[in-house]
Amino acid sequence: MDITSYLPSDLFAGQVAFITGGGSGINLGIAKAFAELGADVGICGRSAERLEGAAAELEGLGATVVAEAADVRDYEALQAALESTRSKLGPVNHLVCGAAGNFPCPAEELSPGGFKAVVDIDLLGSFNACRAAFDQLKDTRGTVLFISAGMSFMPYALQAHVGAAKAGIDQLMRNLALEWGRFGIRSNSVAPGPIKDTEGMQRLGGGGEDVHRKFLSAIPLGRMGEVDDIANAAVFLASPLASYITGTLLIVDGGQNLPGSAPMAQAIAAAVKG
Repeated sequence: MDITSYLPSDLFAGQVAFITGGGSGINLGIAKAFAELGADVGICGRSAERLEGAAAELEGLGATVVAEAADVRDYEALQAALESTRSKLGPVNHLVCGAAGNFPCPAEELSPGGFKAVVDIDLLGSFNACRAAFDQLKDTRGTVLFISAGMSFMPYALQAHVGAAKAGIDQLMRNLALEWGRFGIRSNSVAPGPIKDTEGMQRLGGGGEDVHRKFLSAIPLGRMGEVDDIANAAVFLASPLASYITGTLLIVDGGQNLPGSAPMAQAIAAAVKG
């Protein structure tokens, strides 16, 4: 989808978007949407190689890009990446907290270290990004977007660690909407459904044709999501079209969670066993 067919290509001209985990997948798709709509972009992640490739793609869309290797669990490294972005591009207008970890595991087999790793990347990493970006967002009266998941509001088998982390993220989102509204900062979440051709789906076992069909049977709209579906929701929430929206979880899942988590959990379990 060419997003500029629906929104002006200069919608975010003169603005800066910073995306954690921006080197690939949904987060890179969001970064591209911001770039296509005129924003300059800062991205961070743990893989310098991925960031280099992502930066080249974003520059090809006309953005000036700052790509800094930083683990969101390391506050000082994240703070340095945000400061580098400010010094080269200007203060951040839009923060996207997208860095995440996931793997399917029964709760009785989940190690404390595995649980902690997901909570630290998803929840602590999101807080670190928000806290490190606060001064810039206050200056720009900016926006914060969290990448959540259906596990935040629906129990899923094999996803106790992810559910705890994502539920924490959405409550953090609401608290920041409440506390930072006085600074003009809006805070929202997007909860994607299954998005094809992403690392997240690969980790949940969504690679083969059989598994693909099982996933499709659990989605009322009958198709997997595209990265663009999430990117479109992200730029809408960052745009003036959503200027009175804060503290909101926007579910972008093709209706996948409407029948409950069992159909999708069964598809994940079948993929793990298969």
